[in-house]
Amino acid sequence: MNEVTDPPVVAAVDGSEHSLRALSWALGAAEALGAPLVVAHVRSEALQLGAARIASLGTEPELPDTVLDAVRTVVEERGHTVPVEYRSLDGTVTEVLPEAARGARLLVTGSRGHGGFATLLLGSTGRTLAAHSPCPLVVVPHEARTASLDSAPAAGRILLGLHPEETPDEVVAFAFETARLRGVPLEAITALRLPPNPSALVAAPSPALQVPPPLPLAEDTEELLAEARREQETRLRPFAERRPDVELVRTVEPGDAAGLLVDASADAALLVVGRHHRHRIAELLVGSVAHAVLHHAACPVAVVPPAAGA
Repeated sequence: MNEVTDPPVVAAVDGSEHSLRALSWALGAAEALGAPLVVAHVRSEALQLGAARIASLGTEPELPDTVLDAVRTVVEERGHTVPVEYRSLDGTVTEVLPEAARGARLLVTGSRGHGGFATLLLGSTGRTLAAHSPCPLVVVPHEARTASLDSAPAAGRILLGLHPEETPDEVVAFAFETARLRGVPLEAITALRLPPNPSALVAAPSPALQVPPPLPLAEDTEELLAEARREQETRLRPFAERRPDVELVRTVEPGDAAGLLVDASADAALLVVGRHHRHRIAELLVGSVAHAVLHHAACPVAVVPPAAGA
């Protein structure tokens, strides 16, 4: 097996069906990018402990990684057009996977798993990976959340969750480049949270209801939407000029950003969001929108980190 030297796509596996689903997506992505694939498995704590005990007796431990062996069989039977390397890793998932992905094109995981991935996206493990991956982290949803997921990553359009003032350049550039490489449209979605009509703030609730009626939208909705469209167009213009071959769809709608993105993800190939530049609490580097779409989006989600040192 030749060691991978070009920037690879890294697929994290644990033997579960969810991780095998992510592996299939990662292999298709690697082939579309012309990049090598690294299949990484973090050995169980029991296996790591056993190897350490054997080593303490002065004997070189020879404990096979049966999960990685099984995954290797799956990949080789499927066939591949890019180099594939298999790595058995020791340590904690949140420490060794980011290190394995340093310099990689993508780090790809499933949304659920067992063993080291049991809490992925449902607890601290997923938040930590999303917050600290040195490259874009792509999370492939489990089957129950996906209406259809072709193994070819070129199926469907690319979605970009865009806040004109806050989304880093790296996130926008990643979305454009991904759409270009796959030859699919890019839809940039900007949500506009409208203030309520002031009159509604003092209106008494209907006596027939136990809760106040919904607040009406602001009276100047169209003016606010027009301004949001201008801001979005200005933000996207330099990227669109550099990538004129990318079909760009600009969408600005009133509502909640996470809700709009989750709804649009039903027939998308990939949803791209950014993570915060910095926060004193590391887990909050993954903002509320990214956190929500990781839980609920029907398509794979890419969380793109800011540039190093940003």
